[in-house]
Amino acid sequence: MVKHRGFPGRLPGTDYQFTIRRANPRGVTPLVRRERHADRKPADRRADAAFLAALWEHFGADPFVRGNLDAGRLSWLFGREVVPAEDHFDSASYDSLLVIDSAVARVSFPEVVAINYGGESA
Repeated sequence: MVKHRGFPGRLPGTDYQFTIRRANPRGVTPLVRRERHADRKPADRRADAAFLAALWEHFGADPFVRGNLDAGRLSWLFGREVVPAEDHFDSASYDSLLVIDSAVARVSFPEVVAINYGGESA
């Protein structure tokens, strides 16, 4: 399992985890698209925004390996802002490639997109 050095381990001041320390001995937790309902807690929304900002800062528009990124946190963005970067995607593999869909991220998290996506300023 690839460990993303320099990636934040959690949202500061909270227990919202961004990375895992070691591979799950019982098997890889698959990524699934979780529905984000309008009544989610503000803290959950802040965690999603901070995680997306960390992904963009660390990887940009380039494909990245899932590695030690937390499956639960990724699942809140998976299928929308974070999408498979390969045709034969295995949602239960630490070696799967993902990429940020900057157009969707710009719409979903406009407060995060003070970052320059693909040459245009948001």
